[in-house]
Amino acid sequence: MSQQFPPPHRAPFPRAPEAFPAVAGEPAAAAARAKPTHGVQAGPARLLLMVGLPGAGKTTRAEELAAAHGALRLTPDEWMISLFDGAQPDGKRDVLEGRLIALALRALRLGTDVVLDFGLWSRDERSALRRLAASAGAACQVIYLPVDEDVQRARIAHRQATAPHTTFPMSEADLDEWRERFQAPDAAELGGGDIPGPPAGWPGWPEWAADRWPSLAHGDASEASSPSRRG
Repeated sequence: MSQQFPPPHRAPFPRAPEAFPAVAGEPAAAAARAKPTHGVQAGPARLLLMVGLPGAGKTTRAEELAAAHGALRLTPDEWMISLFDGAQPDGKRDVLEGRLIALALRALRLGTDVVLDFGLWSRDERSALRRLAASAGAACQVIYLPVDEDVQRARIAHRQATAPHTTFPMSEADLDEWRERFQAPDAAELGGGDIPGPPAGWPGWPEWAADRWPSLAHGDASEASSPSRRG
């Protein structure tokens, strides 16, 4: 598996909500927006959260953003395939994602931009990560790629037929269930609005996140309170 290390120069990161608008999931359109630029980027590190269902084009877009902005890209599917030979053992994905989040927070504190290519189907997951990024002194942007149901099925069928080693088996019933569970980001999330509080019974998002991703120890989330450094 190839590793990605940020180059010494960074592309300017637009702060306006329309900088990374929701798209219809077409990689060609995304590529036209992801042209690298030059210049040293001042200000806080940035966390980009890739949101969408399988087949939406998230990883393609994540690769473009990582290349354009000199960011560390973390894609759990690639790690799961490499570590577990294409299987998805029960509970292992949550363990892996927790450690990748801890790595992302550490990178943000060191001033490195991160693209977190998780899918993040629930609003609570996104809110928790937005709060952890803010606690680390980092900026955060939700990048949502919607995908039409027919396009999604066609893309997944093509991938499974032509590159089965890069994906996992998915049935039509799986896709239907996942679409029902998915919570699309609203305008407030996409625009970087206020982060809501955690669900009832939780003292804060770090505690909720440590329960959602058990390998993300509360200490990992608490360390996010150290501000990020970027020259």
